[in-house]
Amino acid sequence: MAILPILQYPDERLHKVAKRVDQFDESIRKLARDMAETMYAAPGVGLAATQVDKHIRLIVIDVSETHDDLRIFINPELLDSQGQKENEEGCLSVPGIYENVTRAEFITVRAQDENGKTFTLKAEGLLAVCIQHEMDHLQGRVFVEYLSQLKQTRIRAKLKKQRRETL
Repeated sequence: MAILPILQYPDERLHKVAKRVDQFDESIRKLARDMAETMYAAPGVGLAATQVDKHIRLIVIDVSETHDDLRIFINPELLDSQGQKENEEGCLSVPGIYENVTRAEFITVRAQDENGKTFTLKAEGLLAVCIQHEMDHLQGRVFVEYLSQLKQTRIRAKLKKQRRETL
C-alpha cells in the first residue's frame, strides 16, 4: 500500500468531473486501499479519488472512532435527501480550514463496492455529511465553494501564506 499525495485547494485538478468506473479489477481495489491508507494517515474521515488526482467515481469513508469501518463507494448516486442541517466541515485538500456548510440531514445513496456489487445505504449524521462532501469532489466541487466570495478569497490567501511558511 502507498500514501498518495493529496491535491491542495485551489488546484484546478480538484475541479475535474470524475468519470464512471466500469472495470472492477485489482487496480481499483489497490487504489481504494491506497486511498484508505492516505485518509487514515492524514488523518481524515473521507477521501475522493479526485483529491489524489485520479478522476474516477471512487470515495472511501470511515467515520468510526476506531478506524475499523472502512466504506468504499464506487459510482455513488444520491437517490434521496431529506431535511437540512448545518455542520462544520473540513477537508484534506483545504488543510486547517473549518467552516459551516448546510447539507441534507438524511440521505439514501446507491453505489458499488470494490467488486462491482451494487448496494443501497441510508445515512444520517456525520456519515451523511461525509458522503455528500466526497460526492461533491467527484463533481469537481470543494466545500469552500458553498461559502461567500469574501470567505473564499480569505481562505485562498490563508492557504497561500501557509504554503509559503512551510517552504
